[in-house]
Amino acid sequence: MRGMDDTTIKAQPAASAPLSAPVAKKQASSVTHHNITVTDDYAWLRDAGYPDVSNPEILTHLEAENAWFESAMAPQQGRIDALFTEMRARIKEADKSVPQKDGDFLYWIEFEEGAEYKKWWRRPVGAPDDGSADFLMLDENALAEGKDYFRLGAISTTRDGRLLAYAVDDNGSERFTARILDLTTGQHLADEIPGTLSGLIWVADDKGLIYSLANEQWRTDNARLHWLGQPIDQDVELFHEDDEGFRVSAGLSANEKWVVIGTGDHETSEAWLIPAADPLATPLLVRAREKGVEYDVDERDGVLYIHTNDDHENFRLATAPLAQPSEWSTLIAGSDEFYLTGVELFRDFYVVDGRLGGLDQIQIRYYDDPARIEPITFPEESYTAGMGNNPEWDQQVLRVSYESMISPASSYDYDVATGGLTLLKRQEIPSGYDRDLYATERLEIIARDGTSIPVSVMYRKDRKREGPLHLYGYGAYGISIPPGFSTTRLSLVDRGFAYAIAHIRGGDDLGRAWYKAGKLERRTNAFNDFVDVARGLVERNYTVPGRISISGGSAGGELMGAVINSDPDLWGAVVAHVPFVDVLATMLDASLPLTPGEWPEWGNPIEDPAAFDLIRSYSPYDNVSAQAYPPLLVTAGLNDPRVTYWEPAKWVARLRELKTDDNVLLLKTNMGAGHGGKSGRFESLKETAEEFAFILWQLGIDQ
Repeated sequence: MRGMDDTTIKAQPAASAPLSAPVAKKQASSVTHHNITVTDDYAWLRDAGYPDVSNPEILTHLEAENAWFESAMAPQQGRIDALFTEMRARIKEADKSVPQKDGDFLYWIEFEEGAEYKKWWRRPVGAPDDGSADFLMLDENALAEGKDYFRLGAISTTRDGRLLAYAVDDNGSERFTARILDLTTGQHLADEIPGTLSGLIWVADDKGLIYSLANEQWRTDNARLHWLGQPIDQDVELFHEDDEGFRVSAGLSANEKWVVIGTGDHETSEAWLIPAADPLATPLLVRAREKGVEYDVDERDGVLYIHTNDDHENFRLATAPLAQPSEWSTLIAGSDEFYLTGVELFRDFYVVDGRLGGLDQIQIRYYDDPARIEPITFPEESYTAGMGNNPEWDQQVLRVSYESMISPASSYDYDVATGGLTLLKRQEIPSGYDRDLYATERLEIIARDGTSIPVSVMYRKDRKREGPLHLYGYGAYGISIPPGFSTTRLSLVDRGFAYAIAHIRGGDDLGRAWYKAGKLERRTNAFNDFVDVARGLVERNYTVPGRISISGGSAGGELMGAVINSDPDLWGAVVAHVPFVDVLATMLDASLPLTPGEWPEWGNPIEDPAAFDLIRSYSPYDNVSAQAYPPLLVTAGLNDPRVTYWEPAKWVARLRELKTDDNVLLLKTNMGAGHGGKSGRFESLKETAEEFAFILWQLGIDQ
């Protein structure tokens, strides 16, 4: 069989290396719903004290899996190092973003040579660009010093630029601590707010800060107001959500006159407005929630602009007078062809974002002339583009981003008056990159039910047909996977791979109907699409069965689990990052952080027998069987609140018990991180190098 035997290391092991893969004990456990009993011999891997994971037996097992991972990958260390070196060489280590004006300052971020994290800078508008007026607001590297994990969350300055609020997570649990820095003195204020999971919104002439706390179930069911200098226990709850499936968020309107408090789940939303100058005023309800209706709102000159799917699944843009916020009139009608994904208001015009045929569209429109539409056009047939950071209300030049699978990321200024695009910055690749060596295509592959599935592919022009191919997919939550640029991807493509993205149902690449066609009772369309895309690529001679590597994370990890159960012979190597594979048990447990809010996506198996039967029929963990499985690398995060660590741990244990092959099966758990793996741009790059080394090893590619 391909690669290393899963039971015994054939290469000479180090003295301390384990000689065999860990075997998790079996401990009888079962649950009964709708008169059906589901057994789970590995349920004990969930620590009863979660999110505190301290059970020594569980920790010992996870550490044993990590030791097996290290031992198995040790012979690949030279390859890992080589991949990491070439990946790092493609990164311009000393780099910075294009400064953007916001009020009295120009702001930008900067990486220094060798630094894992960013520095946040600014200088006064009109000051010389010679470094003399540059001011370092925040150094993430200093904040991260001595920590195994660091992530900066929300960051926000006051209007006068004096105070900086920011939030930090230092263990991957996504429970952030918010602090306030006085930029004039360099000292932190005494105000410190632990347990936040939200933006940080300055209000009331910069005297107050609106935020949300994560409750015990890691759910944001509130919006709170903190007055500077006051004890945290005196903070005011401005809004509370009683539906445990809804999540609360807050932001400012484009003109910064209103705080917009939004609440919703995956299919229903509701918005409230509070004057930013008077956050204790009675909130104004825009329109009461209605199941299946989503909307977001902004305001200009007493008129509300509402982006909603109330009468068309691809959304329309409606308006309403502020005095009668629930009386909506259509400004831009919904369309079967054009998917209206968002609207941004500015003083003199507004911008419509959308997709046509799965490709991004940006349109400038005018309040006084609804028929006037100015699209921003782009040169390639397959690309991704969008609005960049445009913070000011009176914005006459728009920051726009653009890239494709073969075109590095570029930042442009678009002059609204002239329609001209000015290139400001193109991603530099220090080790060199010749775009002319590569090609990209947009394919259509017919799925088993006759649906045409878009596929984005890139490869070197000198690649041999039927070579190795890497296929990536996600297909959930209405999240599209854009055909963007990746420097790490070149480490596969330059070794003869084609790299393909399957734009399967469950994402919203082709509109809201595309999303709906891959959720709830039609969830298995996403899995079938992915398999059918792979088979279609074989039929077109891009590759052959067994020469296909695949990867996906989170819900994309669920995809990996489903397709190795259904079609194991297609895949030569599989990487599942923090995979959501124990779908049935998770959806049956309303105490878990995400479960109630996820029922509109997957179904509620507690109350609905049909949902129970359907989820049970495809849940990867519940459908592991006695068959041969392809080589598999699985990752997890001990502090992950989104996909709890025990899901991948249980899955690997059951696979080890039942699979009939001797292919490699590895589990790596980050013991100090969460859903996103290791933090830091180089530490995370090392994990990508490990992933690619695993793929190359299993496909027998020696370069």
